[in-house]
Amino acid sequence: MRRKCPLFLASCSFLGLMAVAVAVHAQNANQKTKSPPARQGRAAKQSPSYDASVPTPSLTGVRYGSHERHILDFWRASSDQPTPLVFVIHGGGWSGGSKERLHRFADTAALLESGISVVAINYRLMAHTDGVVPPVKAPLHDAARALQFVRSKASEWNIDRTRIGAAGGSAGACSGLWLTYHDDLADPKSEDPVARESTRLQCAAVMGPQTTLDPKQMKEWTPNSRYGGHAFGKKNFARFLADRESILPWIAEYSPYALVSAGDPPTCLFFNAVPAIGEDQKDPTHTANFGVKLQERCAKLGVDCMVVHPGVSKSSYKTPTDYLIATLSNRPGDSR
Repeated sequence: MRRKCPLFLASCSFLGLMAVAVAVHAQNANQKTKSPPARQGRAAKQSPSYDASVPTPSLTGVRYGSHERHILDFWRASSDQPTPLVFVIHGGGWSGGSKERLHRFADTAALLESGISVVAINYRLMAHTDGVVPPVKAPLHDAARALQFVRSKASEWNIDRTRIGAAGGSAGACSGLWLTYHDDLADPKSEDPVARESTRLQCAAVMGPQTTLDPKQMKEWTPNSRYGGHAFGKKNFARFLADRESILPWIAEYSPYALVSAGDPPTCLFFNAVPAIGEDQKDPTHTANFGVKLQERCAKLGVDCMVVHPGVSKSSYKTPTDYLIATLSNRPGDSR
């Protein structure tokens, strides 16, 4: 056997090592082009989910309109008879939030146990209001349309059309009061059967509502007010106040305080701090000043409006759910 030259052996070894190195480098490069599954999961935007206290919905993602935000979830109470329903509108300044915030505004399990069904809706936010004038019309009319849609499902979902109450917080609470006090938006002559349904409620129990969208009233009630201009396309509160005269028709159409009239349904408003009319507030957007001023107006009109805040000892209701169960358990016209 011929002996191989050491130089030849060394060359072969070097070439073999280079081949292995190239293969390893190619494998590493290929791995770098692929994001690890765990990393992809962290980077992906998670969809909102309900709190653990909320039972599994009977129906999810039910569409009530054409926009991607026109969806609702439904919880069906077990009953041989048509059930009352709580219609929940989430908060978020009409600029954020989702129906999955439901647990902040109503106790779904307690409602179902009391034989009351539940609906939670999404609606168009301010970012989706291009071409809508004023912008607040989009979320408010979406809420009205969703309510009409739910009524159109009354037979299928075993709902009592006459016993529907609103719940919600902040902007969602304002939307609930708007529905409560606005004249019926039903169009009896419409070819659309959903549009023929009523938008009236039996009651509302809401948290931290803005009861007026009039900047002058806001400023008088709470001097450091700063919320609401975006509802009418105003960039800030100063512009909102300066342009007030030109938007008075909008205020008359969309402000709950301006809409309430004799014969309107009862409401119960919940706040986290005591009122102080004419004084700056720590949270001027959700101040109880909104509540007591609406209550004053309702009292003059003979409309039942309860206001619950720290220090109130007369209230029988600790939460909106307590009020809704007590009120919706009676048919309209029954004495409580």
